[in-house]
Amino acid sequence: MIDDVPVSAGLVIPGDELQLRASRSSGPGGQGVNTTSSRVELRWDIAASQVLDDTQRALLLERLASRLTDDGVLILHGSEHRSQHRNREAVLARLRAIVAEAITPPRPRRATRPTRASALRRADEKRARSTLKGLRRPPED
Repeated sequence: MIDDVPVSAGLVIPGDELQLRASRSSGPGGQGVNTTSSRVELRWDIAASQVLDDTQRALLLERLASRLTDDGVLILHGSEHRSQHRNREAVLARLRAIVAEAITPPRPRRATRPTRASALRRADEKRARSTLKGLRRPPED
């Protein structure tokens, strides 16, 4: 049984929507790596999640598209630690971070103008480049 995973103030992923599976890890662990199931795989079906509103679902499906399966399932693996418990905590922490980052709306861009000095610098550089290229031309007769 998985506890609910708080992501942000307005979003808590219920534990029954998450699936955890343990398997044998290929990472560090010596002889125990062959006998213990310390690798953890977490699955969350974003497309069928009940806790997401339409805006959050659209943001997650768009921003995490490269990490999702064709069915809209997010799969995370954790095998960096030697114990299953620590790998489970690491995967849940990664889920929190990924989802929190994906559902935050992008900051609106504020239009800015180049400073007068930078515009003059750019014009000077363009003039110098033009002169240099002009010197490469064969002389006109």
